[in-house]
Amino acid sequence: MDITKFKVMLVVNKEYYMENIISTISEAVNTATSSGKVGYDVAFPNLGIFIKNLQNTIRIGNFTIAYYGIIISIAMLIAFTIVTYLAKKKNINEDIFYDVFIIIIVLGIIGARAYYVIFKWDYYQIRPHEILDIRAGGLAVFGGIILAIIGITIYCIIKKINVIKVLDLTMIGVAIGQAIGRYGNFFNMEAFGEYTNNIVAMRLREEYLDPANITFTQSLNLIEEEGIKYIQAHPTFLYESCLNIVLFIILIFILNKKHKFDGQIFATYLVGYGIIRTFVESFRTDSLMLGTFKVSKLVAILCIIIGIVIYILNYKKIKPFDKVYELPESMVKNGPEKETE
Repeated sequence: MDITKFKVMLVVNKEYYMENIISTISEAVNTATSSGKVGYDVAFPNLGIFIKNLQNTIRIGNFTIAYYGIIISIAMLIAFTIVTYLAKKKNINEDIFYDVFIIIIVLGIIGARAYYVIFKWDYYQIRPHEILDIRAGGLAVFGGIILAIIGITIYCIIKKINVIKVLDLTMIGVAIGQAIGRYGNFFNMEAFGEYTNNIVAMRLREEYLDPANITFTQSLNLIEEEGIKYIQAHPTFLYESCLNIVLFIILIFILNKKHKFDGQIFATYLVGYGIIRTFVESFRTDSLMLGTFKVSKLVAILCIIIGIVIYILNYKKIKPFDKVYELPESMVKNGPEKETE
């Protein structure tokens, strides 16, 4: 892989694509919010926000691009920029993360889709032609994280790189990437929760939703305006996004002020995101199921346990992953590892 060529290409094009993507989304949102309260698609009524003509795709010539994909791309670029900045600050060769970035893109998408399809197999086994169609969503975060971590670990072992240091920095990017990426769910009108009338309650046009995700309580509390029916729900995408921003800040604080051992940031991410996802899944109505259990809640609890075990082992001086603890010369940019102010 020609890292130098890829690095130059990404740096040159990053600002151009970011500027155009953000401009496109801003124009769409401005158009959506300019039409008032009549016939809106999505609203946060208790905050006085009403959005009309909310689109989930944009057409460029003969191509249709989903805002979901655009937002995921923005999230990945921002996460990548932050991680490479932190690597440079910590005197770690940031070129490593160009490879890691490619691994996350490829295996993250494959894992996220595979995870979703597996737990929705009753649907996809009779619609196999839809398995590869991710334009309308259908990506499960945990699947992407799991396969990406496996891929990064294999890459680091082959390259004789300290996988724990790489994961520590990578999970900081993952946290902020998830916070941004969740807004793709907003454009798709998905990943919402049970009925509520709290201050941030979200109102959605019923005809645009999958009936399977509308609960009995929401049906009892249907709202009709101008002949249009709406449900009201917890905006779980917003909850998770805000909590992931908090997690991101905590991880940055640990990196700069409270870093005690390699793997601490990785373990903190597992515990933190596990708690966040357990909380959010308590509200969601469209969760992937394994029998009567929500799959993501089970995986989230497992993440919490693994993270706590890593903390316990390290504070007892029993280091997990000790075979990859030494930082090889290939990972250090300029001599021995050192903190930079």
